[in-house]
Amino acid sequence: MVGYCGDQLRPGRVEGKPLKLLAHRESRFVAVGLFQLVLDWTLFVILTACGVPTIWSNTLGRTCIAVLGFALHGRYTFGEAGQSRLGWQRFARFAASWLSLTACSTVAMQAIREQWGLSAAWIAKPGVELVLAIVSYLVLRRWVYR
Repeated sequence: MVGYCGDQLRPGRVEGKPLKLLAHRESRFVAVGLFQLVLDWTLFVILTACGVPTIWSNTLGRTCIAVLGFALHGRYTFGEAGQSRLGWQRFARFAASWLSLTACSTVAMQAIREQWGLSAAWIAKPGVELVLAIVSYLVLRRWVYR
């Protein structure tokens, strides 16, 4: 991949940063995201299996991992040179994005459960969250942790 950097084209650079750094950031996002997904999915399955309605199970699961996700992404995914990217202003932007993504996730999970049943919702949850993770990465990178 070739990107424009300064007054000349340089292979392997985008916006003046080596592609290796970007790939590393993306791999950290995936690692943190998979950790969050496992916790979220486990809580969702346990709560719904115990009879908690889908809407509450999904919201509670995502709430339990939200602060952890904010801290991990701010420190490891989007932090630079050992500096974390946390703070109340970033947390407010994170909370706004989290509310929107949680609403989308919850509507999707409820619709899947109503249409195909609880076991289908359990199976579909990782796929729903994967789609939302793509949106989340863009929002976190461009707005929350900028």
